[in-house]
Amino acid sequence: MLELKNEKIAIPVVLFAGILWSFGPLVVRYIDQPELVPWQYLLGRGVTIFLLLNIYLFFEEGIDFYKNYKKIGWSGLLGGTGLGIAMISFIWSITNTSAAVTLLCLAAMPFMTAFLGFLFLHEKISFNVWVAIILASLGIIVIAIGNFSSGTLFGLFFGLASALGFSVFSVSLRWRRDTPKFTTVAIAGLLCAIVSIVILVETDTNLLSSSRNQGLFSVHGTLVCIGLILYSIGSKSIQAAELTLLSLTEVIGGIFWVWLPLLGINEIPSNNTIIGGFLIFIAIIYYSLIIKNNRRFIALN
Repeated sequence: MLELKNEKIAIPVVLFAGILWSFGPLVVRYIDQPELVPWQYLLGRGVTIFLLLNIYLFFEEGIDFYKNYKKIGWSGLLGGTGLGIAMISFIWSITNTSAAVTLLCLAAMPFMTAFLGFLFLHEKISFNVWVAIILASLGIIVIAIGNFSSGTLFGLFFGLASALGFSVFSVSLRWRRDTPKFTTVAIAGLLCAIVSIVILVETDTNLLSSSRNQGLFSVHGTLVCIGLILYSIGSKSIQAAELTLLSLTEVIGGIFWVWLPLLGINEIPSNNTIIGGFLIFIAIIYYSLIIKNNRRFIALN
């Protein structure tokens, strides 16, 4: 697999991956009545992710790429399920609250991952990391208070569920490091597609939405895949601390795109969201400084 050894080149590549991911919420906002077609969205996005990643693996590894599925193991199934739940929760979150709230919930993933690692992998959490976790938790509480008053607590709940699903995926990779990462993501896309088909058939609902919506579903899936590939290429020479900070590109960019009046959405975060988001950002920066000297690499190998 292609990888960049020069950190000065790798960092812009990973930054660009985050920028691509940041357009996801904007794409969702352009969907016609997304709250009415969540399962069609998950079906279209899931199929796109599954197909594109397998095509990429074919060109990367040749015809034997299918052998990755034989090596997936329980860790891959667990990670794929967690990631599938994260994808499902994402659409329910962003269609029931602001994009800022959903993205800030996702920004709390490093702390959820650290806590899950502590619970299930017996990884030690230092006092300073606990401080960062508590600070991020306070930020989420402030956001929750604002969502409770605005009646969008449902969206916040699914935003946290999405972050938890992504954290389960991350912990599964730590549990068994030789788990084929891209194959796990492909399984998550397939899981979303299968669950969506079952629900749509059971509820006697059309499998497809309008041509406009179907195109946007595929665009979002494509952004996810290209971002993952670029991330995997660039992240192998970047330490965990830098990657944690670089992940903010997706959050800040996603909030900015849906706010930018030029793009036609003009979604302004509430005061509680801004205050809570500030606390989460401080926690992430503090967390990154804590692990600055940790020569750990967290690439999608």
